[in-house]
Amino acid sequence: MLDSSQSRAMVSVVENSKQQERGQWANKAEFILTVAGAIIGLGNIWRFPYLCYKNGGGAFLVPYFLYLVTCGIPLFILETALGQYTSQGGITCWRKCCPLLEGMGFASTIIIMYGAITYIIILAWALFYLFSSFSYELPWANCKNKWNTDSCVSFGNNSNLTSPINSSSSVMEFWRYRVLRLSSGIDQLGSINWDIALCLLLAWIIIYFCIWKGIKTSGKVAYFTATFPFVMILVLFVRGVTLPGALDGIFFYLNPVPKRLADPQVWMDAGTQIFFSYAICLGYLTSLGSYNKYNNDCYKDSFYLCILNSATSFLSGFAIFSILGHMAKVQGVDISVVAESGPGLVFIVYPQAVTLLPWPQLWAICFFTMILLFWVWTASLPE
Repeated sequence: MLDSSQSRAMVSVVENSKQQERGQWANKAEFILTVAGAIIGLGNIWRFPYLCYKNGGGAFLVPYFLYLVTCGIPLFILETALGQYTSQGGITCWRKCCPLLEGMGFASTIIIMYGAITYIIILAWALFYLFSSFSYELPWANCKNKWNTDSCVSFGNNSNLTSPINSSSSVMEFWRYRVLRLSSGIDQLGSINWDIALCLLLAWIIIYFCIWKGIKTSGKVAYFTATFPFVMILVLFVRGVTLPGALDGIFFYLNPVPKRLADPQVWMDAGTQIFFSYAICLGYLTSLGSYNKYNNDCYKDSFYLCILNSATSFLSGFAIFSILGHMAKVQGVDISVVAESGPGLVFIVYPQAVTLLPWPQLWAICFFTMILLFWVWTASLPE
């Protein structure tokens, strides 16, 4: 008969052999950077700042941090520990722990599949904008292009004009008629947009080479893809706060409105932001945690990653709204007019903002490179 110490030793040997077959991170830094790249993305840049100003500014931080402590951090640790303990991916971990809950793994995989369809298209748009930034003059900065209409209006440096009635900005027309090539209706499908189609093909090729050897390539790629966006956010923050009108944008971003806490929608937005930005219930954390060593201190790692995520969201708000404050001052409009969320911020508002900065091509290249790395890393996570 084997005593308890011998039994534990045998279990440890079996677990280690399974992990060696599945693969492991070369070191803890690869795990930290990979998870950071997975959970920190455009949800921190285009969603958190918008929700913060929309739902009471500084007052929004009350429900946000409440959900962070009661839901975000505990579930983050739970999923990471589940993957590390079972050494299985997002589906098979449930089969090993509780076969009755295996459907949760399949459900999260289906959600990721639908999300990837959207992500890869946004990645193609970001590539198109990145390539368009390598030009003598940004194509969305003027109305001299063949896709512009008679109602086109451009805002350049030292411009202090508001848009006349029934006009459209050059940035909006570039987005609608050059990138999307919108037709008159659903009955008019039009032809294939070859520019975007080729960018889409390139996006898939990039993702393939990021993961073609599993974590052997994913872990190494993370040293660049997970750190460069942080550097760019810091650069944009430093540049943004030095612009005229930056303080107006920051005040608009954080101006506390305590009465908004009585609105249930504010609490719903705070909860959904935690689940959205922390990649909870999507299988990411379970899969990435499964490549850890069995005795890794995942509790401390998870706590630090959660703090990093929220700090990035908060800092991104300063970077984005300082630039939006400058943009509003130059155009002579209220900040609420230029503040948007989602694709509108990335592909309309910010491209227009960079036209108001010195060396707009440089800032456009830096910004869309950051967006590209965010989406590439999210879409290329190992399972």
